[in-house]
Amino acid sequence: MAKRPTHRMPKDVRAAIGSAGVDGDYRARPPYQRNDYVGWVDAAKSEATRKRRIAKMVDELKRGGVYMGMTHRPSAKG
Repeated sequence: MAKRPTHRMPKDVRAAIGSAGVDGDYRARPPYQRNDYVGWVDAAKSEATRKRRIAKMVDELKRGGVYMGMTHRPSAKG
């Protein structure tokens, strides 16, 4: 089975998570979800798409119970 590439957290994503106050929500997600979010944002071909993806990620983190548009069991906060 192929291993997923590991993505580094970009400064703009870190800033968005911090300013939205969802740091704990992000850290509560499983590592594969955090990595997928960052990879998805980084794959955007335009700045407008990148900003939309960051906003969607932040919204999902705020709402909980959703990951990449799909329902999922909320992560334990702690």
